[in-house]
Amino acid sequence: MVFVRGARLFAAAVIVACMVLVGPSAPSGALFARSVPVEAVKDVVPNRVMTWNICNPCEVGNVDRAAEIAAYAPQVIGLQEACVRDVERIREYLESLHGLVYHVEYGTVLRSWGRCGGVPWSPGAYGQAVLSAAPMTDRVNVEYPDGGSEDRGYMAVTTMVDGRPARVFNTHLAHRRQEEVRAAQIGVLAAEVARHDRAVVLGDFNAVPDAPELARMWALAVDADPQCHPSPAGTCQTTTDWHTKFDYIYLRGIVPHGHRVHPSSYSDHHLQYADLDA
Repeated sequence: MVFVRGARLFAAAVIVACMVLVGPSAPSGALFARSVPVEAVKDVVPNRVMTWNICNPCEVGNVDRAAEIAAYAPQVIGLQEACVRDVERIREYLESLHGLVYHVEYGTVLRSWGRCGGVPWSPGAYGQAVLSAAPMTDRVNVEYPDGGSEDRGYMAVTTMVDGRPARVFNTHLAHRRQEEVRAAQIGVLAAEVARHDRAVVLGDFNAVPDAPELARMWALAVDADPQCHPSPAGTCQTTTDWHTKFDYIYLRGIVPHGHRVHPSSYSDHHLQYADLDA
């Protein structure tokens, strides 16, 4: 026992000696310090909302996804094609590397080992997610009766946007060439959006602005892009690598104040955000 105790004391002495020789790693001179955020930003933009289909499956690092989001620091972010594990890592990196703290809610529509990893008997959850700098309440998660070629749905939460509560929806509609399926899905979504005087609808609708199935959304809300209309005369900014607009920020009872689309090398969809006059 004396020998063991002596060995432990010797090891401790060596560690301390190494610290003295190397010197303190923290700027304050302390031997131990918490890591500080890298490229930290001051705060979120309180009236900014963002939508982004983050692409799945894609060989993309969540550090890079977090950096893309942090560059614009939105109050609310709607992500589509999102695995729960990926969103958790994105959220962690936003805080640890960029100083941005978000709450998160999920709208899982399926469990997929091929998309989200895990093990075949316990695959990862896949669907939508909403991150908000303010707490969220009254979450609902609805799977469409007919998802088309893959299960699809919408989620909704109530949270603060520019200091006022708003109902925020996030959805991902059926793949292209499934117009009738999307029309039925929009019928389900629009019926719920219509219940709210102030709503933000984010998502990948997989349809161009003048697609007939979007008519019910246009009857309820406007696009955050002021130049984008359902008529062919509209000059909508494209939001995908194949030069189409599939991604929307629909606003009901809220006025858009600014709108931007930013291509990303980390997804086949662009980041899109809007500043709102709430």
